Amino acid sequence: MSRRLDGEEVARQLGGLPGWTGGTDAVHRTYSFADFPTAVRAVDEIAVLAEDMDHHPDIDIRYRTLHLTLSTHSEGGTTQLDIELAHQIHEAATRLGGG
Repeated sequence: MSRRLDGEEVARQLGGLPGWTGGTDAVHRTYSFADFPTAVRAVDEIAVLAEDMDHHPDIDIRYRTLHLTLSTHSEGGTTQLDIELAHQIHEAATRLGGG
């Protein structure tokens, strides 16, 4: 099980994740895509990544925009699992043209 990160650890690790914000409770990012089908494709890819890690984000989809929140509920905040999943999400979203 992953331990909850302190504020300094979260801030340092978010430095390598463009557009991601947050702190010890959760990390967040919004991605916009060219159209609704691409946004849904991104959700599909994120779902596979999350399932492989057995670590699932909160996803809110509004037309072509995804709002993501990552937090490890069992630890009450941000852990290394959230940071690792954020990196994978960022790679997938970027590949699909999300920004």
